[in-house]
Amino acid sequence: MVHYRFATEEQKELAMGARRILEKELAPQLEALEKSDNGLGSYPMDVHAKMADSGYYAMNVPEKWGGLGLDIVTRTLISEEMAQIDSGFTFSFINLGNNSSALLETTIPDDEKRALMERTVSGELKYCFCLTEAEAGSDAAAMRTTAVRDGNEWVINGSKCFASGAPNADFFVVAAWTDKTKRVSQGVTVFLVERDRGVTLGKKENKMGLKTSETSEVVFDNVRVPEDHVVGEVGTGFIKALNIISDEGRLTGLSYCLGIAQSALDHATEYAKTRRQFGKRIIEHQAVGFMLADMEARTQACRALLYEAVSCKRDGIDIGFLPNILKAYISDCTMQTTLDAVQIFGGYGYMKDYPVEKLMRDAKIFQIFSGTNQIQRKNAMTAIAGKDPMKLKK
Repeated sequence: MVHYRFATEEQKELAMGARRILEKELAPQLEALEKSDNGLGSYPMDVHAKMADSGYYAMNVPEKWGGLGLDIVTRTLISEEMAQIDSGFTFSFINLGNNSSALLETTIPDDEKRALMERTVSGELKYCFCLTEAEAGSDAAAMRTTAVRDGNEWVINGSKCFASGAPNADFFVVAAWTDKTKRVSQGVTVFLVERDRGVTLGKKENKMGLKTSETSEVVFDNVRVPEDHVVGEVGTGFIKALNIISDEGRLTGLSYCLGIAQSALDHATEYAKTRRQFGKRIIEHQAVGFMLADMEARTQACRALLYEAVSCKRDGIDIGFLPNILKAYISDCTMQTTLDAVQIFGGYGYMKDYPVEKLMRDAKIFQIFSGTNQIQRKNAMTAIAGKDPMKLKK
């Protein structure tokens, strides 16, 4: 375990407890999972169940609803340790549970909410967030999915792509236009939609990495949901959707990057201590030693930045645009660290027989989703100029 100087003994034990489960249950089958389903990869439901049985699922659910209600720092510590074993499973496991928070923002009767939350915390119910569309990626406001009121129901039509966890989900948290005469900040609404209301899945994506996180298209063809399935208020969905992928969600998501970076650093260091060239270990060659020093510096610096941010978030301190800046910075640093790890392994690093090739593939997506790093820089530039990047056109 990384030496987290600020963590309590309870936090350390929770984090290491999660890691030990994955070391025992997930690590031995990772290679087979990557190759499963004709190379598309699979999410291991057996590991999901063991983690849920140990209390790690939907860790953000408040105690009043039957969850642990763990604070953001504790959850980030846990997910970083998990991601050192596999970031794909960690990404799916955390989000399939954390997206259940949308349920608590609906007006579904409390007795029904409680029953659903009991099934959620047990690991039975899984939730998928649906925002991205074929023509609406970085420009999320370009989405075409609509929801039209019909009596006391809403009828949803459209399709979402790149929906992480969709093949395993029971509920979908869906953003849709409800009034195109208004600005996007007032015309989009978020809905909680059960899969058995007629939601269908398109093709499962064949991804470069994160193979243990299944991704697919999600199609809504005249899917009807009652009024009490609106998340928050009608017309506030775009900001709500952005909040799901920004701030708290974006910060905890960066823990997966740290897990990848630390794993790459550990593997590269161990290899450099044993591999010999020109009569000595390659770690003793300055060119390699300096690469490892840079990898260590980036990882330690990113960790310090992330935990400062999540600590402020926990304590209610306004950190402004920092989550967006950190998203770009930490994911870029992680990508470089995995590239350096492959370089240190040399030709072996390019082979699937060694672990760093997978880490490099897994790292790339974090520069892309939750808002590409180019979009983060554009918005940062806008904020620095004194403008509000949230004032979007219709």
